[in-house]
Amino acid sequence: MKQLFIRFFLILIAALLAGTSFGLWMGIKPEQYSQSAYLELQRNLVQSLNTLMISLVILAFILSLLDGYFSRKQKVNAICLFISAACFLACILISRFGNTPIQLLVFEWKAETLPLNWTLLRDQWWLLHKLRTFCELIALVLISWVTVFKSN
Repeated sequence: MKQLFIRFFLILIAALLAGTSFGLWMGIKPEQYSQSAYLELQRNLVQSLNTLMISLVILAFILSLLDGYFSRKQKVNAICLFISAACFLACILISRFGNTPIQLLVFEWKAETLPLNWTLLRDQWWLLHKLRTFCELIALVLISWVTVFKSN
């Protein structure tokens, strides 16, 4: 019963993470924004989603590990869940060492005096976001696979 609750919350959290990230990826085209609009958008996204997304991905990582441990007798399931945990860990590391340093710079910028390389940093942040989204989607697929196609 404990494992069912873990799996339920894992599916829910993985879907929220992947859905939010995928929605941003499909809905926002950063190269289409003016300097000031991009700066405002990026700051608002970070302020409104950063704490929530970090909390959810850490929770998803922990729940994937727990679910993998409880599934250890079903080797295929356990492997899939541990791979999903690795995907969530990759998201954590990408955010911490890739996106966060750029976000800290963005919060120092002024719309009138953006650095010359602002588009390079914008594009780098966006590429890292896509990579994180891809990792979240892989994790969601693996968790869904384990749930739908239970191996014994």
